[in-house]
Amino acid sequence: MLRRHLPLIILMSPAVLVLSVLALYPVARVVIDSFYEVDYASGHRTLVGLANYRAVAADTEFGASFLNTLQFTIVASIAEVLLGLGLALLFARAFPGRKIALPLAILPMMLSTLVCSAIWRNWLNYSGFLNTLLAVLGLPAVPWLSDRQVALWSLILVDVWQWTPMAFLVILAGLQSIPRELTEAARTDGAREWQCLRYITLPLIAPHIMLALLLRSIDTFKLFDKVYALTGGGPGNATQTLSTYIYDTGFRFFNVGPASAAAVLMLATCAILVSGYIWKSAVKRAA
Repeated sequence: MLRRHLPLIILMSPAVLVLSVLALYPVARVVIDSFYEVDYASGHRTLVGLANYRAVAADTEFGASFLNTLQFTIVASIAEVLLGLGLALLFARAFPGRKIALPLAILPMMLSTLVCSAIWRNWLNYSGFLNTLLAVLGLPAVPWLSDRQVALWSLILVDVWQWTPMAFLVILAGLQSIPRELTEAARTDGAREWQCLRYITLPLIAPHIMLALLLRSIDTFKLFDKVYALTGGGPGNATQTLSTYIYDTGFRFFNVGPASAAAVLMLATCAILVSGYIWKSAVKRAA
């Protein structure tokens, strides 16, 4: 049996080794550290059990970070998928200038996050492009990044601008996989456009919509780079996310144990999101 599968084992060994070193070992180390009090300088470790988890759960900063992350994930993911669906329905048809518009539509996704953040930092500046536009329209300027009530929504706006193209491409691939004969037959039988959309198109691309929503939810839930580049978690803790909370706790204040516990809780939440999608997909396949 071993000899039969030996070529497969040899071929898979490099990938398994890389995955173990770069993914499995760091995760295991974080889980272990979450049960210890770690002296960052000396490396001395003291077993404290669930004390780090209790400390994180009682920390109001962690609660605020979790709520900010949850709000960002829900609003940004849904907005990106809905806008991506609208763009996919638009680009699924031929229209003049489509070959030029399509690369432009996905251009924001091609930019690195730091470049994207630099662009939007200038636009969101109090004397930047957006407030200049508001002044032309006769509207008051908005403190996009310095107002506690507005800052998180500004980050959502930036993320929607950059990553809607990703949801758009996933859903467009689903649209292009639908046989034209289905919609043509429905129109021949007298179905209107909205009926074709509701009863044929949307049910068939539902897995692609769910996949786009899952990918965007996971990515937005671990948001760090935009916060770090645009607000640093401020003003106050208005834009503090779980990732920035873990970074500050572990690498600014050197509280490795609580930072590891927060990271494990974050990982568990992401695992629940993925498990929900896998379970729903398995149920559909079984049906």
